[in-house]
Amino acid sequence: MKFAFKLIAAASAVLCVSAAFAQKGEVVKMVRIDPLTGLLGPVGVSQLKGYQFFAEKFSGAGNPAGVKFEVVGVDNKLSPTESLNALKAALDQGVRYIIQGNGSSVALALSDAVTKHNERNPGKEVLYLNDSAVDPDLTNSKCSYWHFRFDADTTMKMEAMSSFMAEQKDIKKVYLLNQNYSHGVQVAKYAKEALARKRPDIQIVGEDLHPIAQVRDFAPYIAKIKASGADTVITGNWGSDLSLLVKAANEGGYTGKFFTYYAGVTGTPTALGSHGAGRVYQIAYNHYNMGGQMQKWQNEFKAKYNDDFYTGSTIRIFETLGAAMAKAKSTDPVKVAAALEGIKVKSFNGEVEIRKADHQLQQPLYMAVWEKASAKYPYSPENTGMTLAPLKEYPNYVSSTPTSCQMKRP
Repeated sequence: MKFAFKLIAAASAVLCVSAAFAQKGEVVKMVRIDPLTGLLGPVGVSQLKGYQFFAEKFSGAGNPAGVKFEVVGVDNKLSPTESLNALKAALDQGVRYIIQGNGSSVALALSDAVTKHNERNPGKEVLYLNDSAVDPDLTNSKCSYWHFRFDADTTMKMEAMSSFMAEQKDIKKVYLLNQNYSHGVQVAKYAKEALARKRPDIQIVGEDLHPIAQVRDFAPYIAKIKASGADTVITGNWGSDLSLLVKAANEGGYTGKFFTYYAGVTGTPTALGSHGAGRVYQIAYNHYNMGGQMQKWQNEFKAKYNDDFYTGSTIRIFETLGAAMAKAKSTDPVKVAAALEGIKVKSFNGEVEIRKADHQLQQPLYMAVWEKASAKYPYSPENTGMTLAPLKEYPNYVSSTPTSCQMKRP
């Protein structure tokens, strides 16, 4: 961690803590606090490459403010404590833009810490940009003025997922298998609520929560799923916890459907191989076959890193920050936060908006299915010969869900 922050210091002079006016070429330093080692490390490493790739794309003439973005990653080992230590080190270095996404327990800790820091240190405020942590509480009961979420939260994704599932008449019995932390608990909770509302005939025949990033053999869980008679599994698992689950399903002969949030994330495409064709689904705000500029970026990213880009919220962060800094004529987080509220930008799949009430990005969602790559849907993650083919798009107004946030503004 010390080495990482030496890199930050060496990259350019520490940002001034007084109000900064956005100028062409001004450097905006950002730190992403996420796992870079351990079972979930490959996800964080891939995403950090994405940040560095797009920081270059959106710097200078790539954004209306003309600023230069620099992103450094710090390994938090998926620990809230390690994350708070990393935050303190970043603050000590004068960094005023913090990024994180993997792990809602970490996100909740960072949001609270950033809010308290800003209350106690006027003139040294920082913004927390959340690219992937989807616990609804972050933009509801525990919302913060200084937190902005660029992923769709669990309720938004479940609203779209359950609408799709409600139309699949062959789904009769569902098993809920999730990681035992805030996100996994929320997936199970909202799945039960949404299915009861839309398809009350569907039975929930089993439910399990397992330790995050600790299970190496999911065979016992697959045995329970098979014994339950479930024809479908809903899981919010990500990283190794989804890859190993899929691997165990393939080896254990389970042929039911999987409805997931993160089937396209590092390691899972390889685990799926051709076994999941036509029965593994993903609900997300983008997919591998968006076409247009996104396809060009994905191809360039793959050629450069021999890796797949899938975290589209990275792009949204640079798009909205550049627009907000131009609007505010400043890189001061206080002015940028005010400019971000309610901002609309044209993104890779249409117009998106940061809802002022809770700082939740409003965006389309897509249901996609794992199948063989084709001329129509050619992108093949991890060179599997397979892809996630889009089945249905849910526009902003459909995927949006209400908020109970009572925003406390400075």
